[in-house]
Amino acid sequence: MTRIACVGITVQDRLYYLTALPNGGGKYVARDYREIGGGPAATAAVAAARLGAKVDFIGRVGDDATGNSLLEELESYGVNTALSRRYCGAGSSQSAVLVDSQGERIIINYPSPDLPEDAQWLAEIDFRQYDTVLADVRWHQGALTAFTLARQAGVTTLLDADVTPQDIRPLVALADHVAFSEPGLRRMTGDNNITSALVRAKSDTNGHVYVTCGKRGCYWLENGQLQHQAGFEVKVVDTTGAGDVFHGALAVALSKKHGINCAVNYANAVAALKCTRPGGRAGIPDCDQTDSFLAQYV
Repeated sequence: MTRIACVGITVQDRLYYLTALPNGGGKYVARDYREIGGGPAATAAVAAARLGAKVDFIGRVGDDATGNSLLEELESYGVNTALSRRYCGAGSSQSAVLVDSQGERIIINYPSPDLPEDAQWLAEIDFRQYDTVLADVRWHQGALTAFTLARQAGVTTLLDADVTPQDIRPLVALADHVAFSEPGLRRMTGDNNITSALVRAKSDTNGHVYVTCGKRGCYWLENGQLQHQAGFEVKVVDTTGAGDVFHGALAVALSKKHGINCAVNYANAVAALKCTRPGGRAGIPDCDQTDSFLAQYV
């Protein structure tokens, strides 16, 4: 069985569904409301587990009710959380997510200042057991330490390269695969052009570089040439977590030694299906659902 470690943050998402996203101050009434676990690495872990991988989530929570709920929810999806740490007296991270009738969203994240950045304790984990180690950029030291240990163990590394205040180049340099969001690629390279931005990003790593572009699909470089896989057309309900799910699915496909074109297509399909249901996790398909969906396009 494919074994994957997902290193990073888990967050309590509070989702407010509106007809349209606010464009100014005022009072607004939500037509629906949900609470569900979120966070890039945590949601990627759920996706990988749904797709049949054995998954460890390695992250930090407080010892509050939110932290307990976040880890319990991950366990309910089949994700092992025994390697995560609970910090006494600490609060866990939160996000408010506003979603409009087209599925677009605004995320307001509050990363808990109580959770230590230190990641030296990851040295206690045997990273040789994994096929792939995925990390987000929201726990910088955790990703840096995990990738260093994975590299030493000869294990494939995949970076979810989104926007964060820190300079992510040291993480990019350690990654075998770097999948940027459009804002993440633009922030690191200062370049709005996808092709030239990917070329700039490639100069920082010996690994493969990609950028996800929502319904436009995914672009990447192969032998210096721009490649593209279009997104799948589905009835979009909620895009929350779509990028995270893409990364989890990509980790599974890469762990199974799929070629890049096939791996990206697979991840696109899993992310598209996720968008057909509200919340960041409810719509994540399993292997059979994904294979059935892809069979329509053969």
